[in-house]
Amino acid sequence: MVRCSFTRKNIEPGTGKMYVKKDGTILWFINSKAEKNFLELHREARFLKWTGAYKKGAVPKGKQEQGAAKASEAPVAKGEAK
Repeated sequence: MVRCSFTRKNIEPGTGKMYVKKDGTILWFINSKAEKNFLELHREARFLKWTGAYKKGAVPKGKQEQGAAKASEAPVAKGEAK
């Protein structure tokens, strides 16, 4: 079986789409959603929850910490010190 180049899911024989780039690289896609996200929208699979490449530790730590820091900071009123 072949695996999707974007979602990393197995593709059943006789289904999916093969895309050949000019440099000879072969990309396999399970459906048009995966193909469009990769080729047209230039998205990274590790940031999308619906892909197989998304895992708890796949998102870079810098991105997780930035989001957590913004959520934990409470708004400070004028005149108050931190």
